[in-house]
Parts: sequence; C-alpha cells; structure tokens
Amino acid sequence: MSKLTETFTNIFKIQELRERLLFTAALLIVVRIGSHITLPGVDASLLADTIRNSSENTLFGLYDLFVGGAFSNAAVFALGIMPYISASIVIQLLGAVIPYFQKLQREGEDGRKKITQYTRYGTVLVSLLQASGVVVKLLATDTPEGPIVPADVRGIWFTLSAMIILTAGTIFMMWLGEQITERGIGNGISLIIFIGIIARFPHAILDEWQLVFSGSRNLVVEIVIFAVMGVIVAGVILVTQGTRRIPVQYAKRVVGRKVYGGVTQYIPLRVNTAGVMPIIFAQAVMFIPQIVFSFFPENEFMQMLNNEWFSYSSWTYSLLYGLIIVFFTYFYTAIAFNPKDVADNMKRQGGFIPGIRPGSHTADFVDNILTKITLPGSIFLALIAILPTGLIKLGITPNFASFFGGTSLLIVVGVALDTLQQVESHLLMRHYDGFMKSGKLRGRR
Repeated sequence: MSKLTETFTNIFKIQELRERLLFTAALLIVVRIGSHITLPGVDASLLADTIRNSSENTLFGLYDLFVGGAFSNAAVFALGIMPYISASIVIQLLGAVIPYFQKLQREGEDGRKKITQYTRYGTVLVSLLQASGVVVKLLATDTPEGPIVPADVRGIWFTLSAMIILTAGTIFMMWLGEQITERGIGNGISLIIFIGIIARFPHAILDEWQLVFSGSRNLVVEIVIFAVMGVIVAGVILVTQGTRRIPVQYAKRVVGRKVYGGVTQYIPLRVNTAGVMPIIFAQAVMFIPQIVFSFFPENEFMQMLNNEWFSYSSWTYSLLYGLIIVFFTYFYTAIAFNPKDVADNMKRQGGFIPGIRPGSHTADFVDNILTKITLPGSIFLALIAILPTGLIKLGITPNFASFFGGTSLLIVVGVALDTLQQVESHLLMRHYDGFMKSGKLRGRR
C-alpha cells in the first residue's frame, strides 16, 4: 500500500503529468454533464422510465450502457462516440481495398491528417443518419401518462433541431476525444467510452443487490455470482496480457574497436494484438440494423426481425456478433502489425530468427505464428462479448451481466491498462518508480 501511495504522490510531483491528468479529468466531466442535458421538447422523466424498462435487455440497452445513460436521458450526447467509430471502420475498410486510401496510409503525417478529415466528414453523415433514427423512435414512443414528445412540440422544427443537436453533440465529443489524446493521458475516444461504462457501474451493483434485499435471490447465490465474475475479470486480464515471444539473434559485428550484436532479443507477439478495437468495431456494426429498424416502428416484419433475430438476447444476434468480432480481430491485427516491415527492419539491423532465412521467409514465419495465436484470442473476445446473453438467460440482471460479463469489462480492462502504461512512461522518463517494481506493466512489455 505504501508503494502505491508513493507512486500516486510521484504522479502529482511531475507538473506535465499532473496537468495532463487534470485536463483529462476536466474533459471527462464535461462528457458526463452532457449526458444529463435532455433535448429540448422531450419529457425526460417519462423517457427515462420507458426507455430503461423497455430496452434494458435489448441492444439499445447496451448502447445506453456505452454512453453512460445518455440515451435513456435523450441527452445531447445520446449518440455517444459510436458514429465516429463507425466512420473510422468505413475509412479503414476503404484503406484495405481502394488504392487512394492505401496511398494516404503510406504518406505519413500528411496522409494521416487527410484520413482524419475524411473520418470527420463521415462522422457527420453517420450522426445525421443515427440522429434521424433516434428522433423517429422518440416520436413513436408513447406512455400511459402521455407521449414522450408533447403534441404541441412535434413538427419539422423539432425533428431538424433534434438532429442538429445530436449531431453537434457527437462532433463535440469527437473533438473532446482528440483533445484528450493530444493534451491529456490515454486515448481520448476509448476513455470517453470507458467513463460512460464506469458511470453505470453503481446501477449494475444496485440492481443485483436489490434482488437479494427483496428476497428474490439468496445471499449465498449472490456471493457465488460475484466469485464467478471475479474469475471472469482475472481471465480477461490474463488474455489481454498474454504474449508469444520469438527469439531474434543479432550477428556479431566489429567496427574499429567496438563490437556490436552477438545478442539474442525477443519479438513479443500479443495474443490480443488488436486490443478492444474489434469489440468496439463489431458493436458499431451491430447498431446499424437497430437504427434501420427504428425508421419502421409500424412495420410488423421489421419489428419481428428486430425482436426475434436482432434482439440483444437472441442467439442469432450472438452468433453474428461473434463472427464479426473474429473478422475485425484479424482485420485490425493486420493493420496494427505488419510482418513484412518487421522482417525488413530485422534484416537491416543484421538480425535473424534461428533456423529461418531472412527476408520473405521470416515475414511468412512471423505471419504464420501471428495467425495461429490470433485465432484463440479472437474466439475468446467473441465468447466474452456474447457471455451476457447466457448470463441474462440464467437470471442475472441485464445491467450486471452487461457490465461484468462481456464487452464492457473488456473495454474497461483494456483502456485502464493502456492509460496506466502511459502514466508509467511519464514516471520512468523522470526516474520515478511506476506501479510495478520492475518499472513496466506486466504483459505490456
């Protein structure tokens, strides 16, 4: 405990790190405030009860978890950061098939700026599409006490203003995320999702304990549930940290009186190279059918597909969701780690893998190993993501199952570790001990 206290004390001794942390905290507070500012013309009290009760076991309920309750509040930040992620997916997919975007990816900083600009344009388009779906859903939602949107407010001006406000909210959140990444600590977009999930944590615990206090569930059973969730947490941490190391031998070279090389180093290949991105990408894709279905609230066929085939608790949804996660795991791994570049750098530095010829043979060898270890990693991600469906069917409350049993937990663990790694780097640059005695977060070496 004293070691941990000393580390936190050291964090606030470093002016730059202290300013970055405070800046990040301030912008995340702004995000939370925006999730409680209701759209003009919407009855927030009626909406909160209706949406939360009707969608806690649906995909919209999971969406509400990601945006920290902003969706059930019909807040100005109700769309969250998902439109930005959806636009990013499209741009990255275009980079894999269209030469122009492939060229931009190879142009360094200038190409990155153009890709970022295209992503912003795409975010506006996706936001307008999703905002229109949200407005249609709000207008179609009635309660025994009256409609969510009063009759005297309905009209073209309400529709247009709500769409503009929701779109502007997403663009503002995108800007906040970029500011956090540039001037704060951690990845801003991931932290915005992280804080939204954490904000729902007290509700998840409260829902579960209310079952105990009401007598609906035995205390012993509840303790067993918490123990199982603890095992799941440990499993998530272990998988996100797992690596496979490849030995690289560097030949001995003599230049003048100095001797270079002659040592063995290791290339760490992570089982989960893609991190939490496949989960986030797949979730953004799965939201698209829900947005489409929201445009047809009176169509029986569309609502049948929505309730039976694309329901968050259906097995067909889980199967499709899992397959998309496996696809995006391989896709994002291919973007984040290029075996050919590794082989070329190794060859230029005089390194080689024992028993493997330098050049293309080394690239093929590394790619083969990466493909093999990515498969179990992608399957694990898919199982973790669809686990809440099984837990809900076993009687676990949707909020608790969604938080501890799948996507949310993986995002929280991954973002927390990556953020701590950045804090660790700042401490080590100034010769302070980090959170680990070795000076590195385990599994992130």
